Amino acid sequence: MERSIPGQFAATNRWLSGVKANAQATVRLFCFPYSGASASLYFSWRDRLPGIEVCPVELPGHGSRLSEPLYDSLESLVPVAAQALLPAFDKPFAFFGHSMGALLSFELARYLRRIHHRQPFHLFVSAHRAPHLPDHHDPIYSLPELQFIEKLREMNGTPPEVLDNAEFRELLMPILRADFAISETYLYRPDQPLDCAITALGGLQDKHTSRESLDAWREQTTGRFIVRMFPGGHFFLNTAQALIWRAVAQDIAV
Repeated sequence: MERSIPGQFAATNRWLSGVKANAQATVRLFCFPYSGASASLYFSWRDRLPGIEVCPVELPGHGSRLSEPLYDSLESLVPVAAQALLPAFDKPFAFFGHSMGALLSFELARYLRRIHHRQPFHLFVSAHRAPHLPDHHDPIYSLPELQFIEKLREMNGTPPEVLDNAEFRELLMPILRADFAISETYLYRPDQPLDCAITALGGLQDKHTSRESLDAWREQTTGRFIVRMFPGGHFFLNTAQALIWRAVAQDIAV
């Protein structure tokens, strides 16, 4: 039954957008969007995972938080996110992140372990190479606007009608540049592997994230490790939802 966000979320309601509180849920799944996206990306998940309280994460400067300053580095974003979300980690929790969201969820898990001595019991990392692997793509976040837009078209993640609309571009470009900067300026620092299970998800036609780069996530955990491949390119998250929901429910239940 849908109801208002309970007391333990009172201090974090800006970060948790559209949560449908579920007293019967045994776990919480915090979902982190890809570059340029908002928490609404995961709204359709809320009624598809019985027994799981889906918590779409709204980052500053995105979606319902457009008026807030953007972050352009994980080093600055992760501590703030950890502090804001900490009250919601009062029951077993897992993370799901796609592309930039995968990197954010991974570093947030490591920060929580290091600073707060807790971590998710399961980490779902989708459409992102293992963090210790080098990025062979040239950075695009600082390109001139026309070149930046052309790269976005090539990635096929931003609707053409958005890129062709001057007002939409004016709104979205700063968000995308900041989000790409988060990923493209990321510096991996070696640490002990996590203890939690990791599921790495990939698209069979993804030209940006290979199966081999997903397999390498195995080095980041001493726990159970699974790779799952789905039909689609880099944004298979939007086209293979039913298959992803089934996989997430299955892996969390184990």
